[in-house]
Formats: sequence, C-alpha cells, structure tokens
Amino acid sequence: MRVIGGRFRGTRLAELGSGDAQAHLRPTSDRVRESIFNLLVNGGYGDVLQDARVLDLFAGTGALGLEALSRGAAHVTFVDDGAVARGLLRQNIEKLRAMGCTKVFRRDATQLGQNRGHGFSLVFLDPPYGQGLGEKALTSALAGGWLAADALIVWEENAPQPAPAGLHLLDQRRYGETYVTILTLQGTA
Repeated sequence: MRVIGGRFRGTRLAELGSGDAQAHLRPTSDRVRESIFNLLVNGGYGDVLQDARVLDLFAGTGALGLEALSRGAAHVTFVDDGAVARGLLRQNIEKLRAMGCTKVFRRDATQLGQNRGHGFSLVFLDPPYGQGLGEKALTSALAGGWLAADALIVWEENAPQPAPAGLHLLDQRRYGETYVTILTLQGTA
C-alpha cells in the first residue's frame, strides 16, 4: 500500500498484508483508491480536495484520509475503535509527518456523539462489509452535526447502497467486488 498522488506520492504505508479479519481490517486496494480519487477530481465536484476538512470513518490504516491530505486537504480526523487499526494509523501519520494536521479518535463510528467543531466537507466511509454499519454511521454523523452543508460523502461497500434519509445519491460505481457510492446532503446537489 502506498500514497498514489500528491505531495506524499509513492510513500509506502504500514504493511497490513491481506488484512486482519478479526480486527475487521480490509485495506482499500491501490486500484480502487486511485479510482475514487480520479472520480473526485474529474467527476464534476469542483475542487473538493483543496483545503478540505476530511472525516475518515472506520479509518483502518488511514489510507483514504492520508491520500486526501497528500492531494491538498487541510485536515483529516480519523475515527476507528480498533487498537490494531489505530496503531497502523499512527505509524502512517508519523511516516508522512502529518501530526499537526490530523486527529485520531478512538470511537465507534456508529455512535459519534455531538461534534464540537466545524463540520467536515469530505467524508470517507469504509465500514466492515455487509453489516449495515455505514448507514448507522451516516445517521450518527448527521445527528451530531459532523457534516458541513456542502459535504461530499464517499462510501465503500460490497454491494450498492441506497441513499439514507437526508442524503442525495450523486454517483455509484463498481470496481470489482467493491461499490463506491457518492452522496451529498439533500438539496445541495
């Protein structure tokens, strides 16, 4: 696993191998990650990455959030409740020397609570597949004020996902066994 583009391009991230099923760690492949970022840059969403405040839910190794940081995001907040994931995530943050523009929360992404800061303009959501956790996390993020009015949400799952209440479906793509769903708040599309 490596950073694909931007200022940290080519930096190798902490090795996870094929993943850690017990910890629900399943890394997004470089190919899928590259496709996601090509879609964000070329999909008509404006300059969504430049100076973005990014929320990476079910962050795992942090590859999605760190890729966004490499490509111009101003800040990334990572949320994961797994000890293995947070250890790998901290290693990756240190490799990129990104301590000043990142935060790591040990928290269940489906129970975020109230956000005490500004909303996030870009949200990555890569929950354990097939458990319904993505919709629960989005419901929690909406209820807690975690999303900015113009937020763009990128949801990775193993099946097509419908837009939960309060969100609008913008795009959905399949990359092998992975489906990527792009959402925004209703009325902002």
